[in-house]
Amino acid sequence: MAGVPIPEQEIELQAVRAQGAGGQNVNKVSSAVHLRFDVRASSLPEEVKERLLRFGDQRITRTGVVVIKSQQHRSLEMNRAEAIARLNALVAAAAQVPKKRRPTRPTRSSRLKRLEGKRRRSRIKALRGKSGSDPDS
Repeated sequence: MAGVPIPEQEIELQAVRAQGAGGQNVNKVSSAVHLRFDVRASSLPEEVKERLLRFGDQRITRTGVVVIKSQQHRSLEMNRAEAIARLNALVAAAAQVPKKRRPTRPTRSSRLKRLEGKRRRSRIKALRGKSGSDPDS
C-alpha cells in the first residue's frame, strides 16, 4: 500500500443481508457489508482525492461517494475486513503518481527501414499488373 491512512470515523459501515444461495443462514443473518466513504469530505490529500474522483470506477458515485459491498464470507467481521481492504487498495492505487509520458521520435534508421519496406511492397504490387498492356514496359 502507498501508506495513505483512512481514519475509521470517515468510513460508514452498514450490515445488510447477503444475496444469493445460502439457505436459512442467508435469510436470517445480516452478514454482508455496505461500506460508504465520502471522498470529498475525507481527510485525504487533495491530489489523491482528485485522482480518485477521476478514476471512472463504477464504485464511485457522481457525488464522490465510494460504495463497496462485500458478501464473500459468512461472517460479518470478515466481510467488514474485506470491504476496508478493498477501499485501501482503491485509495492506494489513486495515491500512486502516474509516470509522466515523454514523447519520443523514431530513429533515422527505423524511418529508412519503414520507407524501404513501403517501396518493396509498392514494387510487388506494381508487378501484379496485367503483362503486356503497360505502355512503360
